Amino acid sequence: MQPALLRVLFTALFHHLIRGNPCEASEFNLDGDYLVGGLFPLHNLRKPFGEIRPVAVKCEMDSFSLPGYQMFQVMRFAVEEINNSTTLLPNVTLGYQLFDHCSDAHNFPAILQFFSHNSSIKAREDFKHHLPKVIGFTGPFSSTESITLAPLFMMDLIPMVNYGAGSSILSNKPKYPSFVRTIPSNKGQIELIIHIIQHFGWNWVAFIGSKTAYSENGFQLFFDLIQNTGICLAYQELLADTSQLNAVKVFQNIDMLNIKVIVLFIEQLSAEDIIASAIRLNFHNKVWIASDAWAMNQVLPKLQDIQTIGTVIGVTPTVVTLPGFNEFIYQSRHRSDSVHTAEGYCNQVCDNCSSVSPEDVINENPTYSFPIYSAVYTMAMALHNALQCNNSGCDKSRTVYPYMLLQEIKSLHFLLNQRNMSYDENLDPSVHFSIMFWDMNYTPAMIKKIGTYHSHLYTNFTIDDKQIDWNGGGSVPFSNCSVECKPGYVREQDGLQKCCFVCVKCPSDQYSNHTADLYSCFACDEDEWSEPGSTSCQKRSVEYLHFSEVLPILLLLSASSLMVLSLAVAVLFAIHRSTPVVRSAGGSMCFLMLGCLAASAISVFFYVGEPSALSCAFQNWTFVLFYTVCLSCLSVRSFQIICVFKMAAYLPKAHALWVKYSGQWLVVAGVSLLQLLLCGIWMATDRAIPERNTTSFKDRVLLICSIRYLIAPMFCAFFMFILSGLCFCFSYMGTDLPKNYNEARAITFSMLLFCLSWAIYITASMVSHSKYVLVIQAVVELSCLYGIMFSYFIPKSFIIVFQPLKNTQEYFQAAIQSYTQTISRM
Repeated sequence: MQPALLRVLFTALFHHLIRGNPCEASEFNLDGDYLVGGLFPLHNLRKPFGEIRPVAVKCEMDSFSLPGYQMFQVMRFAVEEINNSTTLLPNVTLGYQLFDHCSDAHNFPAILQFFSHNSSIKAREDFKHHLPKVIGFTGPFSSTESITLAPLFMMDLIPMVNYGAGSSILSNKPKYPSFVRTIPSNKGQIELIIHIIQHFGWNWVAFIGSKTAYSENGFQLFFDLIQNTGICLAYQELLADTSQLNAVKVFQNIDMLNIKVIVLFIEQLSAEDIIASAIRLNFHNKVWIASDAWAMNQVLPKLQDIQTIGTVIGVTPTVVTLPGFNEFIYQSRHRSDSVHTAEGYCNQVCDNCSSVSPEDVINENPTYSFPIYSAVYTMAMALHNALQCNNSGCDKSRTVYPYMLLQEIKSLHFLLNQRNMSYDENLDPSVHFSIMFWDMNYTPAMIKKIGTYHSHLYTNFTIDDKQIDWNGGGSVPFSNCSVECKPGYVREQDGLQKCCFVCVKCPSDQYSNHTADLYSCFACDEDEWSEPGSTSCQKRSVEYLHFSEVLPILLLLSASSLMVLSLAVAVLFAIHRSTPVVRSAGGSMCFLMLGCLAASAISVFFYVGEPSALSCAFQNWTFVLFYTVCLSCLSVRSFQIICVFKMAAYLPKAHALWVKYSGQWLVVAGVSLLQLLLCGIWMATDRAIPERNTTSFKDRVLLICSIRYLIAPMFCAFFMFILSGLCFCFSYMGTDLPKNYNEARAITFSMLLFCLSWAIYITASMVSHSKYVLVIQAVVELSCLYGIMFSYFIPKSFIIVFQPLKNTQEYFQAAIQSYTQTISRM
């Protein structure tokens, strides 16, 4: 097919900015080698703000839409700039065919013309060889129109380059394979809105939209993306009608829920109605987050009392200036571009257009100027590549099918006005948004840029808080369901919304970390502690008896002194072993007793220092075993004296056997072996092990020797207490014996001290769990040992050293004779 037959290359539909009865479509036509076409909302059926009057629009146009006219001029500017280029599409001239419209239904006559070939539409079997009147198309503006018209283009893979439809549904390539857009999808816009909400610490927001594809898609994205962000959607409304009656209900609900932040994700005209209703209904001092559809609105900033609504923060695709556009507008307004062709075409004869000044066009909302401009350039660049153009010209002999143009668009990467133009796998551009603030200190309100948002390989979000004048100089408004918890407190959800909560203080040994989790207290480590309501844990001090402390040093000196004293007494007794005092004290058994006293004192050394498996193992049973042997010696010694003086006369045979077979040694050996067996079972089954006691004190860790089961230790202790009781009984029975052989007072004192000391220890261990309980236990053991030493051995040592006259055979014989005479008189 010859290129002369290819009359239309691009078409573009633009959002109609009117509401009311359908009107007749008008066509503007300018021929060229290839045509750029579109639908423009050139009619304006609105009277003063908020009022509508239905009219039937003729070709002459008795009313006019400035935004649509500005879009139309951007389209013209892009086409003429391309035609004047010597590098892009050389020797190819683009024209345009534009249709005016004012309803979705009136889009179809123009669309059907685009699909026609020689004014007819025929069934085709292979899209690769189907060449309609158009092989590419730009527009339409709104998501609703795009979703309605897109299927007609998708079945033939005709590129549909869009500049205003943000619905993320259109990113679904299996369903919309040839849909391309030059404006970011709603997903990037919603992500930016969420960033703004989080930046200012809000979590209690409302979402207002309309029952259009644009708003419904934005709401669904917002609802999905705020999950797990801490933001709660306190109220949402998708309005079928933005009249004041519906606005009253919406505003009442928002006030009742105490919401300060409103995401108004809605089309431009609907936003104008809602904001105007807010002014009339005294719905004041809110934060309005404006979507791209009205963030750069030129009507609202001029309204009287617009400052009463509060703060407006808008998001809009980054505005890129079009160099030469202003000059183009001034030149076009001073020259006649009318081209009269076939009857029925308005062409560019527009009486009302002449009433628009160049300043009006230049100052109109620039949000979609660059998207329109880049849409035309995208199609031109794709055609340039498809025609294999170079500096010498283009190959017009090539037939370019729609799918070929789509393939070229997918691989495009070019620089346009310092902006890199390329498309991802969904044929969406990279996300570039600006954050706008409506400064109400000016009349009309001034819209100024305060931040940026880019999301390509990484996310870059910046915002200048200092430029925001909150409601005339106030601080950042509070829009949260609940007041944030103080440090040391965590949230406990109150109701269905996670943003509504009560604050609960963290208990002791736990702390709050709002960065990690707002709803849970964290437990301190075993060696840490905290007060209730803490934000961190403190290190616990580790306690045990150190060798450098005063009390442990005194204990060790006492134990050492006892051992030295035992050795000294043993040496003294060894020197005088044949004297009556030593023989009456037990003779060779005294050395066993003194050795056991010294060995028992060794246990004190295992109480000092950091507990280990060895020290815990020897800490208790060393004392128990050797002290038991010492008690058995005392018991046997007391019993033996009773036998000699009282039982020998009554039981001579038993006494003879006791003496013959050394009964005292047999008893001591039996008792010692039995206690050794019990201690062995204790060590084998449940020996004491080192343990970190973290429960007794909140701020300290006690290093102790722990015994899990007390059965074996209790048997050992019980056996020791039985021996002490027998020893006490035998000593009491010998209270009337000769003074030289009477050990009743010494043994009674020792046993009473033994019982009293252990009673004190048991009481202290039940009342306190500090390390000083070990000091008490060591003191108790030493007191028991010193009790025997000073009541039994020291008096005898004193006689040996200082009263040698009492350490004679005659003295002892006199004492026995005196006892015998006393017994005989009784």
